[in-house]
Amino acid sequence: MCPVCGRWLGRLIPCASCSTTEMGFSRGVYGFYYEGALRDAVHAFKFRGRKDVGRRLTRLAGEKILSLSGTFDRIVPVPVSGRRLRERGFNQSYIISEEISAITGGVLDHGVLVKRGGTRDQFTLSRKERRKNVRGVFRVRDRSIVEGKRILLVDDLFTTGYTASEAARTLKAAGCADVILFALARTP
Repeated sequence: MCPVCGRWLGRLIPCASCSTTEMGFSRGVYGFYYEGALRDAVHAFKFRGRKDVGRRLTRLAGEKILSLSGTFDRIVPVPVSGRRLRERGFNQSYIISEEISAITGGVLDHGVLVKRGGTRDQFTLSRKERRKNVRGVFRVRDRSIVEGKRILLVDDLFTTGYTASEAARTLKAAGCADVILFALARTP
């Protein structure tokens, strides 16, 4: 697998995309591939409010999560905009982060990273539009929380990596030492 984005390559080298694009995070770890029954489960979690499904999937990925223990100081979920939070009633990355905190005993800082509104849904956009859509949308509320810290950035779904990469860049610009990504699922 690519040691950065986790794409299956058959050997441990950076993939072509990670070799030519700075992802913002140093390593990506993923619970599952986003296909088949797992895709349906993630949809139930994300779009039908089935928080219990998200919690259960996170616990099922517990072995991969435990392999990250000791590599981070803080757990930071990728935030959603205020509009998206009102529509769904919850941030799915926060639910995953709560479970990771319970599994590892890690400190969860859910309000340190903030996303401004006005972005379009990533799944409706081309690759080029996705990158542009998330550029500059995050900010760190309190730099002192992340300065010098190793951050576990948590997202629900990794597709192109642009959202997670932009969030990681924002955290690094605020002074964090390293960012590792955990996403519940990754597109094959």
